[in-house]
Amino acid sequence: MTSQARVGEFLLRNKIISEEQLAAVYTRQKQSQSRFIDELFRADIVPEQVLLEKLGEAMQMPVLRLLHTAIDESISEKVPARYVTHYNFVPVREDNGCLVIAISDPFDVFALDEIKLLLKMPLTFVLSLSTDIADAIKRCYGVGAKTMAQMVEASLHMKVLSAAAPETGVEEADDHSVIKFLDQIIQHAVIDRATDIHIEPYEAALRVRYRIDGLLYDVPVPPSIQHFYSAIMIRVKIMASLDIAEKRLPQDGRIQVKIDAEDYDLRVSILPSAFGESVVIRILSRKQVFYALEQLGVDQRELHILNTMIKRPHGIILVTGPTGSGKTTTLYSCLQKINSAERKIITIEDPIEYKLFGITQVQVQAKIHLTFANGLRSMLRHDPDIMMVGEIRDLETAELAIRTALTGHLVFSTLHTNDAAGSIARLLDMGIEPYLVSSSLSCLIAQRLVRVICPQCRQPYQPHAEIMREFKVSALEWNQQQFRQGRGCETCKFTGFFGRTAIFEIMELNDALREMILNRTPSNVIKQRAIAALGMKTLRQSGWEKIVRGETTPEEVLRVTQEDIE
Repeated sequence: MTSQARVGEFLLRNKIISEEQLAAVYTRQKQSQSRFIDELFRADIVPEQVLLEKLGEAMQMPVLRLLHTAIDESISEKVPARYVTHYNFVPVREDNGCLVIAISDPFDVFALDEIKLLLKMPLTFVLSLSTDIADAIKRCYGVGAKTMAQMVEASLHMKVLSAAAPETGVEEADDHSVIKFLDQIIQHAVIDRATDIHIEPYEAALRVRYRIDGLLYDVPVPPSIQHFYSAIMIRVKIMASLDIAEKRLPQDGRIQVKIDAEDYDLRVSILPSAFGESVVIRILSRKQVFYALEQLGVDQRELHILNTMIKRPHGIILVTGPTGSGKTTTLYSCLQKINSAERKIITIEDPIEYKLFGITQVQVQAKIHLTFANGLRSMLRHDPDIMMVGEIRDLETAELAIRTALTGHLVFSTLHTNDAAGSIARLLDMGIEPYLVSSSLSCLIAQRLVRVICPQCRQPYQPHAEIMREFKVSALEWNQQQFRQGRGCETCKFTGFFGRTAIFEIMELNDALREMILNRTPSNVIKQRAIAALGMKTLRQSGWEKIVRGETTPEEVLRVTQEDIE
């Protein structure tokens, strides 16, 4: 009797599923060509944990959840990756000279016998979910462990050269294997909600990291990956239509991929470094998910200011903040709010991150001298009402944007400054005359992204008392708050956070502030005046409101904001 038949007989005998349900599982298993027990768990006839416990009880085999089990590196080193990936098991620990092995299919006696023959040591089996085993293999052996093991095995006859010349190692690895390995890296990044993939060569290692919710996390990869560095680099360049022979200059490209029926744009940037070329891949979903202004996280007062500013016929609205702080999302939300058949809206961007219906979008092309400044000049000939310049990077672009605003156009753009008032100093430092800055600016928006507490594992906690002084709140107000944090669970990958939200500092310019700009008043004094006279909230104060609502933690707000001025 086959393993599959034994499982089916056991399930029917113990009345875990009906004959109709079992037949449906058989049908799906034949169609998908997957293992029967895996298809059984996917069917979700009974909760997977309950099914696992019943199987363990029937087989007199302990059940172990690997997500909560730490596996020592010395244990995984005793078993080659090609064994664990082929037979879908993972070594867990040593117990009195016996190696404890986690398996997902206790009925596959042939596979169990082969594992015993291969490892040639006493074994004890425990039962775990197949998904838990896959996750444990990823943690212990790295993403793409099976593919990497096959590549190493296929290249054993080749001589691995010194790390001083990684580009001449075993780059003749099978192209299909390299493609499969890169596919796995990208797929896992999408599954883990990563926005960026970093591939960084060092003297004796190749490091892979994902940026998730704004922070970088190491991705476990097989150590042998360093020997295939050149093959991986060549594949990335081919996918991004870049020059595979050029290794001295930075290069930028794009890749379009489809993962689980969803289209993604991958922006590839290659930078030469001391030990080879470093790669960053930005992941952008082509699924157009736009936020209304009301969904950005601004309060009613700030929302009223934004709605008023974006409906003005002319002026400049600047959004400031570091790279990755959500500036483009805010700009798109503003444009969507005022997009109508009566208005001509043109943007020039680098790159165009999302396509907006009804808006003419222009991509910067530096190679053919289509810069922000040149594009802005051409845009004016198309009779626009509203324009968006992706970023003000130099004096020429700044002057053109300002003069465009002064000639009756509404202009949106971004700057890299620490706060809203800092935009004024930045423009003056570029060489813009104070009277031009004063007369053209309408609104300055600084923003940051803070991580949101995971809703599945949120719990009360008490922050350290020293943090109270950073927020300049009274002891009474501090003690009245019930603070929350994430404990860490499977949903949030044990980080305690899931997703991000924005905090804002919105400065509406009035006559008093314009007068201060004309007099070249320092930006910190302008900021103080905006707080005192206009009631402007700083980034940290905006973050405090998110803390009070239980959306994030004090530590998270402090991480992304600087100390408020007195």
